[in-house]
Amino acid sequence: MAAKQSQRFQFDRLETPIGTALLVSDDEGFLRALDWSDYEERLHHLLRRHYGDYALDKAAAPKAITSALSGYFAGDLDQLKKIKWRTNGSVFQRKVWSGLQKIRAGKTSSYGAFARRLNVPKAARAVGLANGANPVSVVVPCHRLIGADGSLTGYGGGLPRKQWLLAHEGAAFKRLAE
Repeated sequence: MAAKQSQRFQFDRLETPIGTALLVSDDEGFLRALDWSDYEERLHHLLRRHYGDYALDKAAAPKAITSALSGYFAGDLDQLKKIKWRTNGSVFQRKVWSGLQKIRAGKTSSYGAFARRLNVPKAARAVGLANGANPVSVVVPCHRLIGADGSLTGYGGGLPRKQWLLAHEGAAFKRLAE
């Protein structure tokens, strides 16, 4: 019996105004993961969870991904819609991640309101857990979920990044104390 082949992905870095983004893509040009260099260990943990055995080859990310991300960070907020992404996850997680893309730039939702929109009104915590397991942050805009009182709540890349992203998009929220 032949040994199972590990999945191979391309690995690249992109400098952004809020730190170095780690980009994992596949040979079909899909973004598989986006995380931050100060959370590289978490990136590997999520990749193992989603794909089991995997290998990363240092290679330039597809131009479509880097151009769209650079455009977004330069102020063209609609650029994120151009990025093709694909990831593993449970049916519920993928439902949450797909739903997040329907929250427009400059808008936010509370976890409870978002759960109601997904027709799972008692699942705000489950929405939060799925949101936290999002492997393609920024592109799947998990930063757009905030507390019911408008406060910033957990973000895998750190609350200062979440605040920057929401301010960049022109969203209303309670800013962190300086």
